[in-house]
Amino acid sequence: MNLKLTRPIAFIDLETTGINITTDRIVELAIVKISPDGTKSVKRKLINPLMPIPASSSAIHGITDEMVKDAPSFKQISNEIKQFIEGADLGGYNSNRFDIPMLLEEFLRAGIEYSVDGKRLVDVQKIFHMMEQRTLSAAYKFYCSKTLEGAHGAEADATATWEVLEAQLERYPQIGDSVESIVKFTGEDDIVDFARRFVKEKGVEIFNFGKHKGKPVAQVLKEEPQYYDWMMKGDFPINTKQKLTEMLNKTLLKKG
Repeated sequence: MNLKLTRPIAFIDLETTGINITTDRIVELAIVKISPDGTKSVKRKLINPLMPIPASSSAIHGITDEMVKDAPSFKQISNEIKQFIEGADLGGYNSNRFDIPMLLEEFLRAGIEYSVDGKRLVDVQKIFHMMEQRTLSAAYKFYCSKTLEGAHGAEADATATWEVLEAQLERYPQIGDSVESIVKFTGEDDIVDFARRFVKEKGVEIFNFGKHKGKPVAQVLKEEPQYYDWMMKGDFPINTKQKLTEMLNKTLLKKG
């Protein structure tokens, strides 16, 4: 194994009803967990999203309403999933922008506390785009010299992602062979909320959308406190509202 691990890393791939983190839901989840000794553990679940799966989404991943009608909801398996990835770093393909935010949002909807604080997030797509600029199927062909059978099946994609990373470590020695060296190479995202409604500039949280884009969050909350109420009532992800509340509380503590 090329990757040197000090703790497990869980490669996650999700198939969903769509790409809106706020309104869409997971229909299939696969996690390929690699332990420091190279042992691989796999967990795959079909999930009832408790909403219709659009035909356009079924055309991509092949999962239909009929296939998930007797499957558990995410809430029913949320504790099992949390326990499986507890203590592990997280990896995936475009996972920092989709899979991890979607999974985190589902945890929040289920009332499960799960934090990525202290976890390393390895997004294999970032390495690929920095080096080659292609898709997962192309990456699998390029790095592994194999055709990705079952693309858009969650387990196939998660396993392929792991194999691609292994091949990348062999091809690009400058990346190093640890999770820490990979994240240092790709640059670690300074994430405020996963929907990226807020970003950090020089350590200061600022708005990344709307009329206050570019302004410090603390400044806006002081000058226009009703903006907080508007966002909390708006169609924003739970994670975004949670982070906004944390920033409001931090601002109130400073005032006190």
